[in-house]
Amino acid sequence: THAARLSPNLWDQYLHLSNAALEKLFSKSGRTQLGELLGASLPDGWQPDDLSQKQAERLIRTFVPRALRRPAPENQLSKMLSVISGKGGAELLTATKFELRAVLMSPQFFYRGLLMKGEPGKQQAVDSFELAERLSYFLWEDRPDEELTRLALDGSLGDEKIFNAQVSRMLASPKARSLAESFGAQWLGIDSLDELVGKDPIRHHALKTQAIDFLNYLFTEQRPVMELIDSKVTFVNQGTSGFYGKDRQRMKRYNKAKGIERQRTPNQKLELVHAEGRGGLLTMPGILTMNQGPIQRGTWMLRRIMGVEVGEPPADTPPIKGSPRGKNLSFRERFEAHRSNPSCARCHVKIDPLGFALEAYDRNGQFLDSSERLKQKPSTIDSSGKLPSGETFKNFAELKSILLTSQQEVIVRNIVEQTLSYALCRKLTRSDQAVVNAITKNLCENKGTWLSLFQQVANSVPFQETMIEATSKDDE
Repeated sequence: THAARLSPNLWDQYLHLSNAALEKLFSKSGRTQLGELLGASLPDGWQPDDLSQKQAERLIRTFVPRALRRPAPENQLSKMLSVISGKGGAELLTATKFELRAVLMSPQFFYRGLLMKGEPGKQQAVDSFELAERLSYFLWEDRPDEELTRLALDGSLGDEKIFNAQVSRMLASPKARSLAESFGAQWLGIDSLDELVGKDPIRHHALKTQAIDFLNYLFTEQRPVMELIDSKVTFVNQGTSGFYGKDRQRMKRYNKAKGIERQRTPNQKLELVHAEGRGGLLTMPGILTMNQGPIQRGTWMLRRIMGVEVGEPPADTPPIKGSPRGKNLSFRERFEAHRSNPSCARCHVKIDPLGFALEAYDRNGQFLDSSERLKQKPSTIDSSGKLPSGETFKNFAELKSILLTSQQEVIVRNIVEQTLSYALCRKLTRSDQAVVNAITKNLCENKGTWLSLFQQVANSVPFQETMIEATSKDDE
């Protein structure tokens, strides 16, 4: 029924985690959570062997629907309760744990949609509980909360107005940060910073959280989709403030404790007024650090921002040759000979203009072409380029203007595809393109926000409908 099969090794790991979770639930540290499941605080001195028949039944009736993310089938509950019936003390505790473990190791817990009723082989709307699950794991990466479950239970979640209000409510929750930490990080490859600056945790924290906090701001505060490319707002802490010139002077003062040389500090929301060469995700120091050099930067922008497939370089690609004797050629000049090879030029005609547009930023993301530097020494940096479309630019600022206008639809389409794929937990197919086209057109024509994007994805046919496969005899 599902492509993500569990290997024996993974199954053993899940079993270990299930056992550990149950042991923690019945331990002293899990007493509060256990009391919540039982619907009453446990008295001082209560021990797991003191579990009563009434408490065990209440635990099963509360635990199972939460684990299955929907009301549990009554026949399943009856079987579980019959197993613990008549037992007491350690025997009752062991039997109860066994039944709870069976739920945690069941396909209905691991996979979504197995308990949904419907007509096999027919495209149909998902039921309200599956819809609540899809929305919750999309926006929160977590099971539905009580409000979402209540709306699924009374059937009102199917009302479009109520459904959209839930999307807004969930994006306003701190749990929506998972969109930036999971979806944003996966889509943009931000976890690459883990390897590049892993030996310096303070720097790593500063570079990575800046991008995550910025994405979280876009996703949860109804910002326009294209503010990904250009924004007057950024997030800065002590580790990244040096990249933002005079604007850093408006940051709240940070008082370092005595005896501490360096420590992680939270980001502050900062409006960009004076900082040159900044604004949007593409010029953040973390993004530039994890993509060092014009080829890496151009390839990353092409793949992650514009959604263009770029093949891997041939295995026999020759290295870039050094300057001939007596000449001091720049990397860009030396690279011209490399890209003159027809087999290389096919990709580099797309990659190079984007990558070399960022030549004014060094490997650490520092802007080298600022007006202060130009007063001291004229710039020799060449950030000009020509896109395959024929559009030309003199520097990254002019390229950004092109991205925000004539290339807007390309970028928005990629954003829609990435978001829809994440929401559906699968790769998109040809049948999804009509939805992608409609959402892209709507966002471009109406200067759409991320809230609008998330609502349209959640209201789309692929998100709200499914095909129930026929059950074979082997699955029964």
